[in-house]
Amino acid sequence: MTEDARSPLLLTSDGDTAEILLNRPTVRNCLSIELSDRFVEAVQTIKKSTEIKFVIIRGAGETFCAGDDITEMMRWGDDEHGRSTQGANGVMRRVRIYQDMANALEELDKLTISAVDGYAVGGGLEITMASDFVIATERAVWGMPEVDSGITPGWGGTTRMARYIGKRRTKEINIIGALMSAQRAVDWGLWNRVVPNGQLDAEVDALVAVLRSKNQQACRQLKVIVNRGCETDLYTAQGFEMLSAGLSGAVNGFWQVADADQGAGIANFADKGSLWQKRRGLAKYFWSDLDG
Repeated sequence: MTEDARSPLLLTSDGDTAEILLNRPTVRNCLSIELSDRFVEAVQTIKKSTEIKFVIIRGAGETFCAGDDITEMMRWGDDEHGRSTQGANGVMRRVRIYQDMANALEELDKLTISAVDGYAVGGGLEITMASDFVIATERAVWGMPEVDSGITPGWGGTTRMARYIGKRRTKEINIIGALMSAQRAVDWGLWNRVVPNGQLDAEVDALVAVLRSKNQQACRQLKVIVNRGCETDLYTAQGFEMLSAGLSGAVNGFWQVADADQGAGIANFADKGSLWQKRRGLAKYFWSDLDG
């Protein structure tokens, strides 16, 4: 994949690794409507790929992303012709687009890494929270300063954040709006690692090398059961673990189960064979209020 270097977002790939580069360095890579739309498209392109296993998200220049482009927010309620006809509904529609983007990023069947330098605030911080791994430089800073512009986060700044660092700290970050150090993000469990300035690329490459050595099917399963398990009760989460263990057994060769039919039911349905005929004949009107 190649992109026009003037594009606000560059999507490239090399073998099993794709890179999303937020490319508005003169405005600290803040998320314009165009850049956000391109991000949505990039995630969907990556989602369709079976070759890509790893995704790295970076910002051009010496910053990751300074959040949504607030100068454009008055246009969020405009229709496709630039007319302010949608009002608050238009704002909610735009937020839903961003929420879908973050959800799609979080649910990719790839391992994602945010490589953070400089600012990761607002929407930039929300991108990191939808990633699997976050590595940051010592000079990186983060926060949710939306409150001082009279707005509130829309796609993770209160929801995902509370799941990472808890309700009390999430209120602190959002209501005060202070900027925090990269080390504090690691100490609070929001990011993974802080590295010296100038060593970010090397650390990302080292992480990808470790991840590449893994059983990728196991990694995909682990991502799903951790993400979904965190959103549900213990017993339901344990059900995900149990089913994942069974799938692991199957893909490692222990796929045959004595009282399963090894695909015969599907084959019989296609051929309308005797097994399918018997099963449907017995079940079709059993305890039914229809007259067979």
